Amino acid sequence: MSKTLRALWAAIAMVFAVALVPDAPASARQAQAAQQAAEEPWPSAEKLAERRSDAERLRLFRSDVPLELTLRADFRAVQRDRNPASTKTFPATIEFTSEAGEPVSMPLRIRTRGHSRRSSSTCTFAPLRLEFEKKLTKGSVFDEHGALKLGTHCRGGAEEMILREYAVYRMFNLLTPRSYRARLARVTYIDSERERQVASEYGLLIEDVDDVAKRLEGREITVQQVIFARVEQDALNLMTLFEYLIGNTDFSIFSQHNVRLVQTPAGLRYPVPYDFDYSGLVDAPYAVPARTLGIGSVRDRLFRGPCRTPEEWAPYFDKLRGAKADLLALYDTLPGLNDRYRRDAKSYIEQFYRTIGSPALIKREIIDKCEKIGM
Repeated sequence: MSKTLRALWAAIAMVFAVALVPDAPASARQAQAAQQAAEEPWPSAEKLAERRSDAERLRLFRSDVPLELTLRADFRAVQRDRNPASTKTFPATIEFTSEAGEPVSMPLRIRTRGHSRRSSSTCTFAPLRLEFEKKLTKGSVFDEHGALKLGTHCRGGAEEMILREYAVYRMFNLLTPRSYRARLARVTYIDSERERQVASEYGLLIEDVDDVAKRLEGREITVQQVIFARVEQDALNLMTLFEYLIGNTDFSIFSQHNVRLVQTPAGLRYPVPYDFDYSGLVDAPYAVPARTLGIGSVRDRLFRGPCRTPEEWAPYFDKLRGAKADLLALYDTLPGLNDRYRRDAKSYIEQFYRTIGSPALIKREIIDKCEKIGM
């Protein structure tokens, strides 16, 4: 390919990615930290294995039982900070019961985070980032955690969206360890300045990307304009099929939007997705697809993955068929979901399986809809 044609394809890819991504990619601070980490020498294989073991054993993710937490802060000030570029933190206190049954009160810093959900027009209660002092977490359920994302209920009466998104994280966990772990919590928010309860709703604690990277014996990297061909193909294939299964179009490897890259010493780059609230399976009331996609609702599936032959897709379809019973079973066992949604979610998942069970539908919905740019 000539340099001119290669440059043209790169320009087209940039326009394509920007047009389809409604929110900005990772913050400059995150990108800088990832770049600095990428430039450091790699630890030994033994050290990487030790890090993996430590990350796998983190107390927070040993159990699926929802935590009971109380978070105290000046929430009027916290929730007023909706600037997507802001990293301002506020003092807070988190309270919970230890494994020994003792009450624990721990100081920390918190701030609003996110892109679309950080906007007051989307959520009256923005998602939060919890920043701990590691020395204070020792021996607690937050042991060894420096920072965690807390997905919040967004608006009053909408906490089931948290349960729905949690189910999606659990689904991807069943398919691959190259996924974020999550833990439900019942969070009571107390405004410390006015000594009143702001809300008591489900929240979702999401694993930090550094711990995801440690489990994969790698580290997070931020690389500009990453095309499909520059990431590990097995992870790419499974991830994009999963995004199609749940009806999610709100991601971009090229722009690293709702996707993080973990690189190993061998140079493999694993894409790891997160934030599934814009998926058809979650079906959040504020979720709308990007206009450029040509679909009318997030419930309309659109495949945004690489081009493969039916033979190349076959082992991934087989893997997903093999996991079908476990994926559907999640919707029978997770507490808090209403029965109507359980039925609807399983029906939506069954639609995906009907598609991959039909050669004609595979061709029409996946083969013919693949993204040829970036291959």
